[in-house]
Amino acid sequence: MGGFHFFLAILGLVLLPTLCTSQDTFTRSRATYYGSPDCYGTPTGACGYGEYGRTVNDGQVSAVARLYRNGTGCGGCYQVRCIYPPHCSNDGVNAVVTDYGEGDRTDFIFSPRAYAKLANNPASTEVLFAYGVVDIEFRRIPCRYSTPNLVFKVHEHSKFPEYLAIVVQYVAGRNDITAVEFWQEDCKQWSSMRRAYGAVWDTPTPPSGSIDLRFQVSGSAGNKWVQASNAIPADWKAGAAYTSAIQLN
Repeated sequence: MGGFHFFLAILGLVLLPTLCTSQDTFTRSRATYYGSPDCYGTPTGACGYGEYGRTVNDGQVSAVARLYRNGTGCGGCYQVRCIYPPHCSNDGVNAVVTDYGEGDRTDFIFSPRAYAKLANNPASTEVLFAYGVVDIEFRRIPCRYSTPNLVFKVHEHSKFPEYLAIVVQYVAGRNDITAVEFWQEDCKQWSSMRRAYGAVWDTPTPPSGSIDLRFQVSGSAGNKWVQASNAIPADWKAGAAYTSAIQLN
């Protein structure tokens, strides 16, 4: 083996463990919480999830700023733990991103239910809420849901048959939805849907009949297209949710 190729082989052996574990590394930051009448999330979050954004993951959700990534970060899951040893639990909280929000040098603005999970006992919970802002460390983790299949929710602002907006729910694993397209049977081609905001994708020209969708998934395995045949029925209704046969991991 030539010297240059030997160097590349050794470099690959050195870098491979780093690349495989890079998402397991914790990053230091700060976190706070927002007010909520029932301690759950908000149904009006910037991701456009509606009631799903309030209750998903038992209401353990968060608003983010730099992790929002123009909506691509919606639905991402993070393990967050505070770093005050007398008051913080070892595991912290596993929270789902459902909103955009900026704080005082914070990466997470939690629902009260999520923020309370940072503490190791009820007395410490009171202490952390009194602090208001805490130092934390976080890392992205795979999302896991009791509902294993992807769900396509027709957004409430949709208007049959001339305007369709959808939200993809229960995106498991460490995956981001980066593009959505629908099949146009009359011209035999895939047409792009627009990211309206957050996790909401829309089109002013939905096809008639049942709708085939495909979406681009970006994850630890790279980018791939996943197709869902008859994802949306011909008589779709605003506010309705349709469960697919697709599971991501």
